[in-house]
Amino acid sequence: MAIHIKNLKVRPKKTPVNTMCGAQLSAMLGCWAATGDTHSVSTCQNAAQALFHCMRTTPMPKKTHRPTINYHLARLGKRIQ
Repeated sequence: MAIHIKNLKVRPKKTPVNTMCGAQLSAMLGCWAATGDTHSVSTCQNAAQALFHCMRTTPMPKKTHRPTINYHLARLGKRIQ
C-alpha cells in the first residue's frame, strides 16, 4: 500500500501583530484630524511628545525562531513517494 502526498505543508499559526506605540500614533493622528492642521506644533504638542517618548524608550521586538516543520515534512514526503 503506497501513500502519495503531493505537497506536504503546514500553515503557520497567525500571530497578532504587535504595533509598538500604536496608541500614541493614533492619538497624534486624531489630534491632527481634529485640528485640520498638521503643521501647527502647539496644538498637538502633548500627543507628539508622547509618541516621541514611546519611540525612544520602547525596545525593538526580537526575531522569533521559525519552525522547520515544513522542511521535515518535505523530507518525509520524498521518502513516502
